[in-house]
Amino acid sequence: MTSQNVHRKGEAGQASVVELLGDVEGLVSPPDVCLRLFEMIHSPTSGAKEISAIVNVDPNLTARLLRMANSSFYNFSRKVDTVSRAVTVIGNAELYQLVLSISAVKTFNTIPNELVKMETFWRHSVYTGLLARSLAVRANILHPERLFVAGLMHDIGSIILYHQRPEAMRDILLMADGDEEVLYQAELEQFEFSHASVAGYLMDQWQLPEELVDAVAWHHEPQRAQVSQREASILYLANHLVNESEQGNFMGSPKADIQISQAMLDIIGLQEDELFFAFEEAAEQFPVTLQALI
Repeated sequence: MTSQNVHRKGEAGQASVVELLGDVEGLVSPPDVCLRLFEMIHSPTSGAKEISAIVNVDPNLTARLLRMANSSFYNFSRKVDTVSRAVTVIGNAELYQLVLSISAVKTFNTIPNELVKMETFWRHSVYTGLLARSLAVRANILHPERLFVAGLMHDIGSIILYHQRPEAMRDILLMADGDEEVLYQAELEQFEFSHASVAGYLMDQWQLPEELVDAVAWHHEPQRAQVSQREASILYLANHLVNESEQGNFMGSPKADIQISQAMLDIIGLQEDELFFAFEEAAEQFPVTLQALI
């Protein structure tokens, strides 16, 4: 991972992230299907038949992929009943991101932790991804589906910290009392890095685009993003708005309303009244998307 994408205080923080993940490398490595799919999608000789053959090897992945393809997330007028059809109507790049999302949920669910309920964690992550995507559509961001993946994975670094640093994270969670900004600052003071930088590093290892890695690594401080300030700002906004909701807050209870600065809306390219419609759309897609992924 490039140095600008690792949130740290000096080189010690970067080294600590690498050390932290070295202990769980086998648990967080991208599944073989993702690596093979990535290579196949970038091969000039591959087509829908070859790509679908990789996915079809895993019946569980195939079923979840088709559930997502036929949900309100895409809202296709005709049923998508095969993976090859999904490749055709969704496209190679987005299919990879969808497979990666499904695989990420499965992978990070295997990492034990005693600090948070995984159902609550994924509800927050899925809702944040859906809202980030909806905001990106309204802001005319290119390929807004990327923001769903970024939102879904924006807190995966927390799972690693809960597993690897349980005592410190227990104290930090108690101190934060459901406030992610307090949690974020406490992580920086305790570790010299945060769950956001760990997530960014992991997404880099999973071969996600640099702009998404950057956006996730800086989703608590979007003004510091190096290559994707708009995307980082969308994640920041989606994360905070979801934390105000009953269904998607990250610790089981909603927080007080946040103040959204006009400067941030200007950076993203949104009007404040568009937030309501984006939230309404995300809320409509939330139940079926959660069921398809989790």
